[in-house]
Parts: sequence; structure tokens; C-alpha cells
Amino acid sequence: MEQFYLEKPSISRKDDVLEYMEEHQKYQSDINGAGSFDEVLDGLSYEACLEKSLKLENKEYANSINKCPRKTFFLIRKHDNKLIGMISIRYDLTEELLQFVGHIGYGIRPTERGKGYNKINLYLGLIEAQKLGLSRVMLGCSVSNTPSDKTIQALGGILERCEVDPSDNTLSNVYWIDVSKSLYEYRSVYVPYIVSEDM
Repeated sequence: MEQFYLEKPSISRKDDVLEYMEEHQKYQSDINGAGSFDEVLDGLSYEACLEKSLKLENKEYANSINKCPRKTFFLIRKHDNKLIGMISIRYDLTEELLQFVGHIGYGIRPTERGKGYNKINLYLGLIEAQKLGLSRVMLGCSVSNTPSDKTIQALGGILERCEVDPSDNTLSNVYWIDVSKSLYEYRSVYVPYIVSEDM
């Protein structure tokens, strides 16, 4: 059985992240949950992206650049040490961000999609959200993004509304997940795929 874990961003993952971003470009795929790391495609150095990502964990810094504080993690597959996905957990959200953006953004690299990995990614993200003191999290996704929609539902997402997101004029679903309830109800499904912290 394949197992996964979330890893804090570091300089040692530079080549992996650059290759991850290049794969998205190759497949002309949207990049989600990458925090500031997708800015390497705009010419920002990996080192600068890493520094920004770590600084964004600080509320004062995040607010100074009109962002909300967030923690970004890399989803790593244990057996081959491969960067499979990314997830960003946002906290202290404004009312505006609670309209469509939400607490969690996540993504899986194009060549590893369709294998259920994003559900594991989200479960691990809920563990991190709980550590941050979030009891409920909101996630939004385009109605046309069926894989993301199914991922949220698979972790107990309750649909609150379906509205047009004015930022991009896409019809979007807005879900809420009870963090503790989800972690408890789905532990038998997802915990076997997670590397234990004491390993």
C-alpha cells in the first residue's frame, strides 16, 4: 500500500518543485494549492518563493501584502520520495475570502491524477487545519471541476450554496467540512495511507 505525508517546504525540494511546476505547464493545467510556489513560473526564484511561503505563515506579514496567513505543504509519496501534490491551509480569513476562496486549496500533479491521491491530501490537510484551531473549513470549487467536487464530498463536505464567483464568472459550489467529524468518520479509509508521525 502506498503511503503519503505532508512535508514543510524547504530548499532541498527545489528541483522537485521546479519539475512539478514544469509538468503543469507541459499539460497546460491549472496549479492549485501551491501557495506562492507557482510564482517561479513568473520568474521569481525558488529561494524567494520559499522565503515568501514561510513569511506568509505570519499574520502581520500576510496582512501587509493583502493576503491571509497560510501554511503550505508538499504531499510526498513515501516509497519513491516523489512530490505528488501541494496543499495550502489559510486561516484568519476575511468575510470576502469566505465567499469563494476558502480555507484550503489543494492540487495533484497532472500525471498522478485519477488515483484518489487528493482525498488523502485533503485528509492530511484537515489534520493540519485542526492543529491551527480550525473546527470548520470552507472549500470552494467550480461546478465543472468534478474531481475536486468529489474530493470534498468524500471528506464529508456539506454544500452550502452554488453561486457565480464574480472573480472569474464561474459557477461554483461552496462546501463546509466539520474538521473533527471528518477526521473521525473517515480515519479507517485514509489513515492506512498516511505515514505515521512516529515512524
